Amino acid sequence: MSSTQAAQIGQKRTALHATGLSLLILSFQTLGIIYSDIGTSPLYVLNGIWSSSGPAPSKEDVIGGVSAIIWSLTLLPLIKYVLICLHFGTHEGEGGTFALFQGLYPPKSFETAPTRDSMNVGMKPSRLNLKAPPKLRWTLLVWSLFGTSLTMADGVLTAAVSVTSAVGGIAVAKPSVSSDVVGISCAFLVALFLSQPFGTARLASIFAPITCLWLLLLAVTGIINITSFAGIFRAFDPSRAIMYFVRTGNYDTLAGVLLAVTGCEALFANLGQFNMLSIQISFGSFVYPSLVLAYLGQGSKLIVNGDYIITNVFYTSIPGAHNGPLFWIMYVFAILATLIASQAMITASFSLVQQLVNMQSLPPFRMVHTSEKVQGQVYIPVVNWLLMIGTIVLVAAFNNATKLTNAYGFAVATVMFSTTVLIAFQMRYIKHLPVIVALAFFLFFGFLDGLFWGAALKKVPDGAWVPLMIGLVLLSLMVFWNWSKGLENRFDGATRRHLSHFIVTSEKDTGILQPSLPSAGSESGDDASILALEPSEKTVDSNATFYCVVPASSGGELLETRRELGRLPVLAVFHKMGHERGVPYSFTGFIRQWPALPSFAIFLSVNVLPIGHVTLEDRYVVEKIESVPGFYGVSYYLGFREEFEMQVDEIVKRISALEARINPNGAPALIKQLNAVASTSTHVVPHYDISSKGVNAGKLSPVVNWIRAFLLEDIYRRLTVMFPETVNWLASADEIIHVGINARI
Repeated sequence: MSSTQAAQIGQKRTALHATGLSLLILSFQTLGIIYSDIGTSPLYVLNGIWSSSGPAPSKEDVIGGVSAIIWSLTLLPLIKYVLICLHFGTHEGEGGTFALFQGLYPPKSFETAPTRDSMNVGMKPSRLNLKAPPKLRWTLLVWSLFGTSLTMADGVLTAAVSVTSAVGGIAVAKPSVSSDVVGISCAFLVALFLSQPFGTARLASIFAPITCLWLLLLAVTGIINITSFAGIFRAFDPSRAIMYFVRTGNYDTLAGVLLAVTGCEALFANLGQFNMLSIQISFGSFVYPSLVLAYLGQGSKLIVNGDYIITNVFYTSIPGAHNGPLFWIMYVFAILATLIASQAMITASFSLVQQLVNMQSLPPFRMVHTSEKVQGQVYIPVVNWLLMIGTIVLVAAFNNATKLTNAYGFAVATVMFSTTVLIAFQMRYIKHLPVIVALAFFLFFGFLDGLFWGAALKKVPDGAWVPLMIGLVLLSLMVFWNWSKGLENRFDGATRRHLSHFIVTSEKDTGILQPSLPSAGSESGDDASILALEPSEKTVDSNATFYCVVPASSGGELLETRRELGRLPVLAVFHKMGHERGVPYSFTGFIRQWPALPSFAIFLSVNVLPIGHVTLEDRYVVEKIESVPGFYGVSYYLGFREEFEMQVDEIVKRISALEARINPNGAPALIKQLNAVASTSTHVVPHYDISSKGVNAGKLSPVVNWIRAFLLEDIYRRLTVMFPETVNWLASADEIIHVGINARI
């Protein structure tokens, strides 16, 4: 780990606090990251309500439609997300559906983590006392994963819709190139995806100024356009929106109104990068008024010059000549703004996949970290190329922005409804608010989300089937991987053994070595012993000869044999996932294949906590195992937004400090020996040969077992080979030993 990275991780992760000028700067920075999606909605919203190929709406219909847009922006992004949802971030300020679900159902490893304050990472004990009903865990997990899968589908659609809408404006000024819009859009998108391996750090520095200028242009052109029909201000009356739907009975147009709030989920999901107050200031004082002015201005021009404006509401409503300076300024900034929106969604997809991989909801795809300074900036090649292929196919298949918008709204509506459900549960079980408050929130905002979702659902035959199909495919993969990985982890936990059950110090010893608990100097001061060792007064000499107890049978009688074990001059790291006690199966398999003990061994337990980040101080907890000299248990904690970056050097430092405290006289020689072998550490991981064990399903057992075997042996086993757990480890391939283990799960 570089010094910069160490400093970055070592900082305490709490909700970001800023005041004065720092708060204003932070609020400005939110513009380029959070609002690029919702800020480009004026490009296509009104044409999403009224088709560019149809007749212009009447004056009252325009006022009613704009009123629906304004009140949708007010009720959902402003009130629901900015004023309510932002209060439901984690202690360290993380937001999003994953943070909500992990707060409701924290992993068991988090509940049994060492109890010292620093390891609790600020979570109050009361938060773990009242949990969401266990029976609803899988239901809410599937619902959360479905919303998450649609968010990734949203990443494909955002790039396709926004870029195509922006590029389409060239047909207004240059009708002769209207047939080239799809080709030009694809060229922009290909260039965007090809640039991903270089990272976004440099480009991100200019995101905020461009988005700020874009929103200012929207506000200015909106004000100019409003002067053509000041009566548009009647749209602030919510009854105009209600009367519009009552009068026309056209419920389908609500799917077009929904496009005005695309990207509002980003206000909550990006909470960890900023803070609540900065988002509230930037949206309430700048983004919201700019968008409202833009829609009011477009509505005014549509009322005055309906038949001409309806062909492309955004570009034809730009003040001045349609080939003049302001038009081309708006065109250039529209392209830049949509590329920023696309970049933001692509980056969000990378971050989301990283979280899913850490939570074992997706295979461990290879990740490339593109920044030495910014933690969490990752590039995932397979995701990037799949996004690029999906986006290009959508642009080419739908052929115009109007058809694409039909597909766009469904994903947005489902994600919003998913957040509403999880926030309602958080109100009751995390914030401990009265049931009536959680119910009122769910009924009111669930009703609004349901209206939009229903309207988007009606668009399934017209294009909304695309995100639904993408979402269901991703959901199936996530649920399947959760189920399969869960079976493998349960097998791993069930096959762990006490170290004392097969390592003894005397060839004639018929009893079992009873090692002592970790010493008082252990870094974890509780009873959560990583290896579940039993107490004893017996002291084990460092020069003792060790034997491995090997089961054997003779004449039908179960016997035990003992094999002498040598000591290898290496530092071996035996990996295991989760909190289960006992030595990992990789260790017992290693002893069977190579009858020798390493001079130093680390039993590494990896625990993903329901928070985004863990400080360097709290990342490793070291225990000394007294039964075998040179053996240690280490718990490695990381947040769900972090990459697997276990550093052996850091663990060696912790071990050295521990030995220096509990054994001042003998520590120098041991530490010297440890440092000598630490530079060539060897990682030992189990390689499971998966097979399916039969389950009793009554008369359906043959069918169920055939399906189960097909899923586990033909699909899951092959995926584990294609995407090995070690793909993102810092150790090189020649430092990793795979121990083959037959696993019937």
